[in-house]
Amino acid sequence: MVPLTDAPRQPRGRDPRQDRSRATRQRLLEAAVACLAELGWGGSTVSVVAERAGVSRGAAQHHFPTREDLFTAAVEHVAAERSAALSALPPRGGVRTAAQGADRAGAAGPDPVRADGPDAIRADGEDPVRADDATAAVVRGVVDLYTGPLFRAALQLWVAAANEDQLRPRVAALEARVGREAHRMTVALLGADESVPGVRETVQGFLDMARGLGLATLLTDDSARRDRVVARWSHLLTTALSGAPAPASPRRPGRPAAQAAPPDSA
Repeated sequence: MVPLTDAPRQPRGRDPRQDRSRATRQRLLEAAVACLAELGWGGSTVSVVAERAGVSRGAAQHHFPTREDLFTAAVEHVAAERSAALSALPPRGGVRTAAQGADRAGAAGPDPVRADGPDAIRADGEDPVRADDATAAVVRGVVDLYTGPLFRAALQLWVAAANEDQLRPRVAALEARVGREAHRMTVALLGADESVPGVRETVQGFLDMARGLGLATLLTDDSARRDRVVARWSHLLTTALSGAPAPASPRRPGRPAAQAAPPDSA
């Protein structure tokens, strides 16, 4: 007879049934996100999601009693994935914020940013091209999130929530929370100082632009125009966050400069 003390023991705190349950829930959430992105709300039934996840409909309903429960949880999963993806982006380094510029201006005279034209240099040695590149890495990462499958899945749920009374308040509350988190993380990545007038609105305008690019991608391959927009927004953000005045937009060839209006005659 084998002594009881020699019997194999399960590690404390680990229940195989709980592990299987968590794994099943994770497969259902990933399948729901994929179905929303590929099939839309109309084609994403509980049965379709369960089949894709490789579980029975009964198992799916054990975890998520209603369709609304399943897809709201799926978008929460999307939000967590988006937050994780944002957290993984490299922060915009080597570019000081406007608040830091103000501190230095008070201690050492004028702000060391000079914007004297397209070849402007910074008196503190910061290369404006490098600053643009650092900002562009953040801008590209955020835009990629809004033009990828996670955003497409969330968008399908937005469309459904517009017509589903039971779904609308849950999705609205969730998206408000996701929006605040995306804004907070983008501010941190850019090293933006929102106490400076206009910076908060500039960051929010950038996020609104990224969502717009995500919508445009749904119908056509907009990558060529998107690259130009990303480059322009990177430069605009670099300028806004450095505290330097924005350069005037160059005139198109052949277009005469605007003439000043003559003063009104007495």
